[in-house]
Amino acid sequence: MVISDIDSHFIPVISNTMDGTMADKPKTSFIKSWKLRGLTLLLVGLLGGMFHFGIKPKQVTRWASDFVSSTISSSRPADWNSTEIDLPRSENSIRIATFNIQVFGQSKMKKPQVPQILARIIQQFDVVAVQEIRSQDQSFIDDFLGILNSGDHHYACLVGPRQGRTASKEQYAYFFNTDRITVNEKWAYTVIDKFDKLHRPPYVAHFRTLVSSGNQPFTFSLINIHTDPDETKQELNVLDDVYRVVTNDGSQEDDVILLGDLNVDDRHLGELGTVPDLMWTVSKVPTNTRKSKQYDNILFSRHRSQEFTGQSGVYDFQTRFKLTEKEALLVSDHLPIWAEFQITEKGGERQATVPGTQPR
Repeated sequence: MVISDIDSHFIPVISNTMDGTMADKPKTSFIKSWKLRGLTLLLVGLLGGMFHFGIKPKQVTRWASDFVSSTISSSRPADWNSTEIDLPRSENSIRIATFNIQVFGQSKMKKPQVPQILARIIQQFDVVAVQEIRSQDQSFIDDFLGILNSGDHHYACLVGPRQGRTASKEQYAYFFNTDRITVNEKWAYTVIDKFDKLHRPPYVAHFRTLVSSGNQPFTFSLINIHTDPDETKQELNVLDDVYRVVTNDGSQEDDVILLGDLNVDDRHLGELGTVPDLMWTVSKVPTNTRKSKQYDNILFSRHRSQEFTGQSGVYDFQTRFKLTEKEALLVSDHLPIWAEFQITEKGGERQATVPGTQPR
């Protein structure tokens, strides 16, 4: 399917078994054999190089250790303790998250246990804005959905067009829980950047919670953004305009949430941080896996988005899955961040409407 600047690619849940459920692909034997063969070849090569080139034994040991740590995760699904990994759930609220899954594509899908860890992370949330999809081959998304939808989970994915000024293109995506959330494809689009101020213009999508009859569902628009680290100041001084444009895009949506990898902390938001009534959920807390920098955030209007419960945080998957730092970095160099919102409109009706229209 050809994706234009304002089109989106909706990937439904695909069933691979007779009963309509998604079956996991058996990879264990392949992974084990690949590890053993690779490790054997490495050791043979290193031993040969040690004698031929005079390489010191300590250097050989370090190289072997780095190889093992980059291919073998000590964290196994059987070892995962749900009480330590899973966030508590509420029937009356949803969690919206953002996650830069570093260079997400075919290569990451082949790393042992990494797809399973990523799936378990996304299952903690009802909508996840994902940045940094790099693979040109989109088939890995179907494979990942197969893992994500194992058991009783039902997620779908909305993927934006490939973007970027260099050969290294990226895509934005939204993974969302179809048991609790629906998307309005009419209002899924890439922001038009007439003056080329944004390296990767944001991808916008409009969502609605699924609630029982008689209740007013919480509706919201998400602005998914990944700023370029070399152009952060310029882009942040444009994102305030982006926020206003999306707020007035004709969808009549008052709950507009900008989220993603901003590549700055909350003290350096530029003109974006000057938007009246705008609040952010992360402050003075690192959001990278090494826990040294704050890059990611979730921002929205304090007055209009009164559905915000006040609950938010950084999901530290390294600690929850008991990973070493090297193992955690195989998953991503960013941690997901999240914010919680009520599933129904605050007060039973929308906080703002376009003149001449009725609240939905």
